[in-house]
Amino acid sequence: MAGNSFGTLFRITTWGESHGEALGVVIDGCPPTIDLSVEEIQKELDRRRPGQGAGSSPRKEGDRVEILSGVFEGRTTGTPISLLIRNEDVDSGSYEGLKDVFRPGHSDFTYQAKYGIRDYRGGGRASARETVGRVAAGAVAKKILAQERMEVTAYTLELGGIGVKRIDWEEIGRNDFRCPDPDAAKEMEKKIEKVKLQGDSIGGIVEILVRGCPPGLGEPVFDKLEADLAKALMSIGAVRGVEIGAGFGVARMSGSQCNDPLGSMGFEKNDAGGILGGISNGADILLRVAVKPIPSIRLEQRTVDQAMRPVSLRIEGRHDVSAIPRINPVCEAMVAIVLADHLLRQKAQEQGRWK
Repeated sequence: MAGNSFGTLFRITTWGESHGEALGVVIDGCPPTIDLSVEEIQKELDRRRPGQGAGSSPRKEGDRVEILSGVFEGRTTGTPISLLIRNEDVDSGSYEGLKDVFRPGHSDFTYQAKYGIRDYRGGGRASARETVGRVAAGAVAKKILAQERMEVTAYTLELGGIGVKRIDWEEIGRNDFRCPDPDAAKEMEKKIEKVKLQGDSIGGIVEILVRGCPPGLGEPVFDKLEADLAKALMSIGAVRGVEIGAGFGVARMSGSQCNDPLGSMGFEKNDAGGILGGISNGADILLRVAVKPIPSIRLEQRTVDQAMRPVSLRIEGRHDVSAIPRINPVCEAMVAIVLADHLLRQKAQEQGRWK
């Protein structure tokens, strides 16, 4: 019951700490004979590695992935896939002064309360660096989804109060913020630079779009598709809220406004976000996550040490100004993992053979 594994038929277990020797993931349940290369996994990891963009941590990690098992002659074998990413740029010295102090906004206090011990170096297991295993697993999940022509895309909808005013899909890959609005991206860069000089951090909103999802994925009652998607996204450390479709906007709608009319060409709008009754309806799946500001900031904060004595704290070291956009591929990965799992569950229910 350690909570390090996720999924039913497509199941992942991540391991490793921020300042340990390495991190990684074990994937169980991936179907055999799927083409899979180091380069395909590396492409996804390169999107989340540190040291990129104005607001990113200066920590330089190559995040080079090694496939230890489960792949033979470029194809999956159906056995567990083990992926390893070594830590190469570890600097634990700046954390020595924090080993007896609970940092505000971090999990230091709760880890100590739960385990009676914690790895204070970069947050240990609670570090965002843990997500490197998720992204690696997500790359494998995306290969499964590609068999059904399903595609998952995450993009920045808002950062530090600056929101997009238009969506240009081609623009997402052209700027550091993975923002579909070039004008908003320029303002986001200015905001990041300003906040960085202030020694503070900011949050934002990431939207995740799933195209090509067939109807029928998801289970009734407790394993609803939106329930598993929400759990997957909420398991990411910086995520504090999830919306699906119209989200909290439904609270201000009438039934006639909220219901999506269904015609001969499909659904005429998509306030349901592609899911009804816990099961995908064939429309695009649309999700949004609220991302909190990075808690490690250079501004002075009040806290206590392990003896509960008051302490004034300024956090040094290498930290992002915002989890966005490095969190975007993590969101994609978790959504892909859920969809791959439910796709395999649906195929098992249909007693079909994997092709």
